[in-house]
Amino acid sequence: MLGSPARRDQRAGGGLDLRGLMLDGKRKSMRPMAEHLGVDHRQLQQFVSSSTWDYSKVR
Repeated sequence: MLGSPARRDQRAGGGLDLRGLMLDGKRKSMRPMAEHLGVDHRQLQQFVSSSTWDYSKVR
């Protein structure tokens, strides 16, 4: 699934997002996911809101 984004940073962001979504817990918002992953929540927010890759390939 993460082979479709062309840039390495986009693939890394996708990996973080997927790992965060698979975590235990009810809330799947950026801050709680980032805290569990030990990263800045802005990394996840940037990936979800601003990435230019074609999401239709993932779907």
